[in-house]
Amino acid sequence: MGEPSLRERALRHLARRDHSRAELARKLSPYGSAEEIEAVLVRMSELELLSDTRFAEAWIRSKAARFGSQRLRHELARRGVSKALIDEAIESECVESELDRARAVWQSRFGLAPDDRREWARQARFLQTRGFSTDVICKLLKEDPDESA
Repeated sequence: MGEPSLRERALRHLARRDHSRAELARKLSPYGSAEEIEAVLVRMSELELLSDTRFAEAWIRSKAARFGSQRLRHELARRGVSKALIDEAIESECVESELDRARAVWQSRFGLAPDDRREWARQARFLQTRGFSTDVICKLLKEDPDESA
């Protein structure tokens, strides 16, 4: 049994999970020339096995409950998805507001309002690393926990 072809390698990667076009090209790059890889990517797209739109929507669906829009945008851009596709996917897949998602993440991690500046800063840093905007973090950490329940 010989080396798998580029097409077989691409199919194996796509069978595991959706990939962006750039991700798949990067994974195939050690095994073929740029022209060969481009031909395989075009064929996978023609067969609708490779779609940046589908990848972005699925990725956001799986991560939106844990991350803010900034983090989602950054991670998708890092994976080679265009800004227009990212905006479109976030618009269609993030049904909850940013504040509601931040509240759910905060509630699962902390649940109690910060009682001093140090704790406030710790909670804010946590939410910031999750990709929530400063405005959302300030609004969330200033609200009365009894009102949001």
